Amino acid sequence: MHVAVIGGTGHVGTYLVPELVALGHEVTVVSRGKRHPYHDHPAWRTVKHVTIDRDADEKRAEFGPKIRALQADVVIDMICFSEDSARHLVDALRGQVQHFLHCGTIWIYGPSVSVPATEDQPRRPFGDYGIQKAAIEAYLLREARQNGFPATCLHPGHIVGPGWPPINPQGNLNLEVFLQLMRGEEVVLPNLGMETLHHVHAADVAQSFIKAMLNWSTAVGESFHVVSPAALTLRGYAEAVAARFGQEAKLRYVGWEEFRKLVDERDAQATYDHIAHSPNASIDKARRLIGYNPRYPSLQAIFESLDWLIEQGKIVISG
Repeated sequence: MHVAVIGGTGHVGTYLVPELVALGHEVTVVSRGKRHPYHDHPAWRTVKHVTIDRDADEKRAEFGPKIRALQADVVIDMICFSEDSARHLVDALRGQVQHFLHCGTIWIYGPSVSVPATEDQPRRPFGDYGIQKAAIEAYLLREARQNGFPATCLHPGHIVGPGWPPINPQGNLNLEVFLQLMRGEEVVLPNLGMETLHHVHAADVAQSFIKAMLNWSTAVGESFHVVSPAALTLRGYAEAVAARFGQEAKLRYVGWEEFRKLVDERDAQATYDHIAHSPNASIDKARRLIGYNPRYPSLQAIFESLDWLIEQGKIVISG
């Protein structure tokens, strides 16, 4: 089959594209041409690259027709962030594409009612990103179930792996938090450190797209969580990172108002977004219907990312 991957040079595409090639598919990668894959692989030399500026072409109503002109059997959209964008592409591909796979997010839910959350949980998203992704999902599933458009939605957690810094035990991207844990220094956590994060290795996200393609009949018209087998509490995560580097975690717990005064404003906003969501998602449906079987537990995926950051000199342990 001919598979077009929109946004295929990103973190997930780095793993997904070589897998598609290995399975014998003809692959076209659509991107702005400004990013190289995170890891080199011989498969990239067999891939067709098409440079398209999605934002600019959508404004001219040209993006959808350009994707249709590729005549792909399967279209994987890694970078759709609004319902209008999804509608534009679906209208162009209707009647041509055999399978359309959208990369969503587990933030479509907002706060969970029960955990681990299942795909039938009510959507109560907050924040523009989650709200827009929930709207895209609702639109695509409606098109699939009412109008026969062959769409599947795959919802990753916090994507991690070599080439990408993990969300840290504070719920933000400040690498200094990892250094503090590695050195045995005190780390401040909000509340009691019992909020949750749910990571997933980029290779497992790639796997989920492959599995959905291979299980077309049970994937079309459905949404699936794409996460590791279990979420982490902030506290447990911090303790595990410290232990891996031979330290005992020195954790101090403070209320939210105090915490936000102790960290950078951007870090505080990221932390709030993560702990307010506190994702903890079930993968039972994905296992049952498409055979999704993540290879990486959360900590293994995180440690692989940390090892890469150390090798690249982005984290330097001293003192």
